[in-house]
Amino acid sequence: MEKRRSGHRVNMTDMTQGNPYRLILLFSLPLLFGNVLQQLYNMVDSIVVGNVIGDKALAAVGTGFPIIFMMSSLFMGIGVGATVMISQFYGAKDLKRVNETVGTIYTAMIVGILPLSLIGILASKPLLQLIKVPDDGTLGMAHTYMIIIFIGMIGTLGYNINAGILQGLGDSKTSLLFLAVATVINIVLDLLFAIPLRMGVAGVALATIIAQISSWIFGIRFINKHYDFIHIQLHKFFFDKKLFAQAIKLGIPSGIQQALFSVGIMVMQSLVNSYGFNFMAGFNGANKIDTFAFMPIQSFTTAMTTYTGQNVGAGNHSRVYQGIRAGTVLSVGCSLLVGAVLYPLSGFLMQMFSKSPEVIEAGVSYLHCVLPFYFLLAIVFMFNSTLRGTGETIIPMISSFVALWFARVPIAYFIAEHWGKNYLFLSYGFGWALGSLVSGIYFATGRWKRKSLVHHE
Repeated sequence: MEKRRSGHRVNMTDMTQGNPYRLILLFSLPLLFGNVLQQLYNMVDSIVVGNVIGDKALAAVGTGFPIIFMMSSLFMGIGVGATVMISQFYGAKDLKRVNETVGTIYTAMIVGILPLSLIGILASKPLLQLIKVPDDGTLGMAHTYMIIIFIGMIGTLGYNINAGILQGLGDSKTSLLFLAVATVINIVLDLLFAIPLRMGVAGVALATIIAQISSWIFGIRFINKHYDFIHIQLHKFFFDKKLFAQAIKLGIPSGIQQALFSVGIMVMQSLVNSYGFNFMAGFNGANKIDTFAFMPIQSFTTAMTTYTGQNVGAGNHSRVYQGIRAGTVLSVGCSLLVGAVLYPLSGFLMQMFSKSPEVIEAGVSYLHCVLPFYFLLAIVFMFNSTLRGTGETIIPMISSFVALWFARVPIAYFIAEHWGKNYLFLSYGFGWALGSLVSGIYFATGRWKRKSLVHHE
């Protein structure tokens, strides 16, 4: 029998028992609230930048995101692999391997963060020039923003590792505390640095990294205090080659998927940038609204990875089928509801970021092209997150690659050439449909049942 100390192991959920609808929904709600908090401070960034600093600054801050995401994608992928490992080990009640996985992943991050930050700083300007960021002040501001973000990248990666640890254990509530810390700090510093101190985009970037690092450190202290079988010690490295190799095996496909996605977004961004900073600003502002629409899908799919991992770890494949049915119903239903609410409000919401008619028009064009097809995004994410939970990460990578490079990117350029820039975002729906087909067919074969990290007699 494992010992439980009073006040420890808070909020952990065993997802191998109980109604799948209830488990997935209750696990998803804290994630949804957390995503809202995270997007709230991202929105404050954009609102402050767009209204206080200007439309060029709004374009500059948004255009660097795909590059930042691409540079950190390998580590983020390994984090995804660690979450799958932790959920399966916890489902098998192997707490020793849970702690060893945490120590190994943290050691890899501490060792790898310096070269990642240096590469990001050195490569940021050439990559911005590659995606055709206009040299009318926008390029300089984007470069400044990215340098500061890369300097503080350890906070972003650290927070995501902490969140992945907790999610693997079935705890989706505690991350809300971490995000609350980051949100309050970020909003206060945003307003302070941008308005009275007039630090421009540098102030917005500085506020972001201070908030993320504070949240990361708070998360370490909380996990160490409340989870008696996990010991995160930044000054004492633990490294298990076998566990790290497993995390790499699971994480590299996810990292490649995220990197390819980022490259695809950069290609799309290059197309968007070619129409000038007003179209760029509209696209980047609409992306903030789009992120709100994506939150329910993101929350349900994260829950599905944990649910699947724990049940595969426990050797219960029949509950995986029950879970994907429940998750798909919940995710598709929410995506249809959110799309119906946001579609008619698109123009009003875009006015938060800019008063320019050109910027607003560009943002509305984007939202009106993608929101009606969000149910397809829900389906492809549900299949892919379920497959990751089983330990199958190659197929989600292939699905993403096919959707992006065989559909979204070429169709976007074709539409822009023949029907104009305002319709190019219709390409998103084609990509989501193709990705759903690839992942859905593989799931139906049942081959994912052989991917478990835990071997049962």
